[in-house]
Amino acid sequence: MNADSLFVVDDEESIRDAISMALEDDYTVRTFASAEAALAVVEASPPDLILLDIGLPGMNGIEALRAFKEFGPHLPVVMITAYEDIQTVIAAMKLGAYDYVVKPLHLDGLAVTIRNALETVRLHREVRDLQAQVLQENLPYFVSASDAIQDVMGLIAKVAKSPDTPILILGETGTGKELIARAIHYQSPNYKAPLVTVNCAAIPRDLIESELFGYEKGAFSGASASGKKGLIEAASEGTLFLDEVGDLSPEAQAKLLRFLEQGEFYRVGGTHKLSVRTRVVSATNKDIEQMTADGRFRNDLYFRLGVIKVQVPSLNERREDILPLANYFLSQFNRKFDRGFEAISRPAEKLLLTHRWTGNVRELKNLIERAVLTGTEPEITSEAMGFEKKALQIAAIGRPAGQFLAPIPPEGLDFSALQDEVERYYLDAAYRLADGNESQAARLLGLNHHTFRYRRKKLQRR
Repeated sequence: MNADSLFVVDDEESIRDAISMALEDDYTVRTFASAEAALAVVEASPPDLILLDIGLPGMNGIEALRAFKEFGPHLPVVMITAYEDIQTVIAAMKLGAYDYVVKPLHLDGLAVTIRNALETVRLHREVRDLQAQVLQENLPYFVSASDAIQDVMGLIAKVAKSPDTPILILGETGTGKELIARAIHYQSPNYKAPLVTVNCAAIPRDLIESELFGYEKGAFSGASASGKKGLIEAASEGTLFLDEVGDLSPEAQAKLLRFLEQGEFYRVGGTHKLSVRTRVVSATNKDIEQMTADGRFRNDLYFRLGVIKVQVPSLNERREDILPLANYFLSQFNRKFDRGFEAISRPAEKLLLTHRWTGNVRELKNLIERAVLTGTEPEITSEAMGFEKKALQIAAIGRPAGQFLAPIPPEGLDFSALQDEVERYYLDAAYRLADGNESQAARLLGLNHHTFRYRRKKLQRR
């Protein structure tokens, strides 16, 4: 006997008996003369599907449908009606009924409706399980105790529902921008189609157009004799993720803007207009607003890509997440490498909480992986995480300045020039650590963006 179970809720005994006899070889069937009777047992023994009469005495079918959906939003309900009351049927469908059948019942047709409903629910359940699995595997970076990340995840859940609205993800290196793109894709209606990832910084600028849009045969020297489909076409009906979108050439920016506005493009060397529907999710760790102000990125493309903006906070901005993430990665790598670390030592925890995370969550993950591989159980120590130098730096900070700065020579020194040299060193070092992102570099030094830029330009002129 099939494990699927059905509730038949109808006040006519002859209908209940006929349905039961027709379906009992394939399903476990329970019958009820009223909605109240079925609702009394549904929580303790939920069925896989409900056949529900609209014209019930007492609680009618519409009221019962609402109650069943409150119990189980994904529970399929097929309505039974003695006549095609269109308004009532429309009301039932709006409340989430899967389908309806009309009396007198055609049992063969009813059987087909039931099979289709159960198969649809089964597929939806598999999709939900797959989405949950993918998110579990790809979103460890978002183990969080902070409101900042909870807000990000809440925004993702909302914006993912649209199949084609462009989304721009902003954040520092290592904050998990690609994982957010994956979360958007697998929570969207596009989840069955491909997620195509393009690292715009890794593709030579003279090839980015042909990679994105494809090319026709003979379009340029070295082109394939048969031409090539571009990544935009490969992402048809799915999601195109443009990582490091700020590295696109001006020519590629212009073609991408046309595609976003019209859904159309030409292959390189082609004259045939192509049309593709895909959602474009892009990401950058650069100060793209400043790039638009400087003319290095098209202002119109920036606004088109950023219909929805997702700002991912750095790990330094959500320090309450450091220890939960560290312990998550510890558990993960314990399993991966068959180690038995029980905890992170208190001194190591203090160093984790005071460390300046230039590589964000990726840096933390790599650091814990190293400690699990090289450390000695049962606790993760600061030495195992490679924090010996960090500990020395922290100790040095507390010393009087004269213990680690050069003394004044007998002939004296140019104090103004020394100030400029020290300031220039730290401004340039922060700029390099931030990969050229002025806003991030300013945060590393505790300055605002405009002060950082003014001081750096002033010193460059000297």
